Amino acid sequence: MARRKSTDELSLFPLKPLTNQPLADRMRPRTLDEVVGQDHLLGPGKLLHQMVAAHALHSIILWGPPGTGKTTIAILLARELGAVFRSISAVSAGVADLREAIESARRELALGGRRLIVFIDEIHRWNRAQQEAFLPHVESGLITLIGATTENPSFEVVAPLLSRVRVLVLNPLSDADVETLVRRALADHERGLGGIGLALEDHAMRDLVQFAGGDARRALTTLEIAAELAREAHASIIGAEFVREAAQHKALLYDRAGEEHYNVVSAFIKSMRGSDPDAALYWMMRMVEAGEDPLFIARRMVIFAAEDVGNADPRALTVAIAVKEAVEFVGMPEGAIPLAQGVTYLAGAPKSNSSYRAMLRAREDAIAHGALPVPLHLRNAPTPLMQKLGYGAGYRYPHDFKDAAADQEYMPAELRRRLYYEPSERGYEARIGEFLAQLRRKRDAGR
Repeated sequence: MARRKSTDELSLFPLKPLTNQPLADRMRPRTLDEVVGQDHLLGPGKLLHQMVAAHALHSIILWGPPGTGKTTIAILLARELGAVFRSISAVSAGVADLREAIESARRELALGGRRLIVFIDEIHRWNRAQQEAFLPHVESGLITLIGATTENPSFEVVAPLLSRVRVLVLNPLSDADVETLVRRALADHERGLGGIGLALEDHAMRDLVQFAGGDARRALTTLEIAAELAREAHASIIGAEFVREAAQHKALLYDRAGEEHYNVVSAFIKSMRGSDPDAALYWMMRMVEAGEDPLFIARRMVIFAAEDVGNADPRALTVAIAVKEAVEFVGMPEGAIPLAQGVTYLAGAPKSNSSYRAMLRAREDAIAHGALPVPLHLRNAPTPLMQKLGYGAGYRYPHDFKDAAADQEYMPAELRRRLYYEPSERGYEARIGEFLAQLRRKRDAGR
């Protein structure tokens, strides 16, 4: 067997591809029956199956992760219905392209021709004006819109357009689905890799499926590169080392501006709140490896320390602030080390949101009652006039009393005896609760 070339050699002398068309495009299904996965939409009796059978496709938005078949399904729906298919990329197209599509639809209609399906890839990238330009034409039925998006349409598609379409959710492909696609590509002599006679070892298949993460395009692209590496090494089997090399630049699914960003952050916070340091570390590293700003993570930890740990462990906020300063000081990638220390501390700390709930209650009264006057005995009296008006009169200096607690009212009269802060019995807050309960009993006894 010939010596396998190093990565550096391969970068200097790029491999010649089997064909100029990527494997993922060559293996695109030619009928809806060939589509792997999405049985909840395409299976017998399911929604899209019914639409095709009735020859009555309505405007839809296909929402799902990359590589789940959004573009393929749109193309095949148009083919099954005998419609004219017009594809527009929201990344590069504008209103002019939309106008041209509308004019094409009018010409087809005037000639008694076929319906026009306009497919807008990454529809979430269009602004409000561009999306609303579609409204009258979708509503009139002049065009049938199929939008594709990886982002939650609730956030990215304007409400008027959203109300006129049906959102269909596509799921990530299962491991079995991905394996089916890979084996199909390996066996297909016409469009796939069947003509070069390469086999894929079992470990390599498992790695490839894992690397794909439910993304058919990623799986087939990785397979194609791994096959080229194997051919260059004169190997007859695609081993795990070829798959790992092909997949070395795989990026984690994490859009810092999109829904997955908020999903991962939510999982991170909820794992710390649930006192699961292992899960919290996983979600933290998902963010770090995807290129998230480490100071964003640190800021969330500072908020968490005050909101969810609170006085059950008053040191938690100090730790979170120290983590933030450490990350700023050392930078990345070493900044992940103090982040990990902070995450494990916060996840393992006793939890209390009593101070946070007290803040919300106080806010409600502040809003509901407006600017209530400060009791005179609590006001400062820096001038003779203020003293004459009674400012500060009767104020009892707490340090002159036992336990530094004077029996006097601190609330406005309208909110007298209102309680906001109810300490939990967890961690240090239990001691705070005992102290405050004792003081409140003494005040009640003196009234």
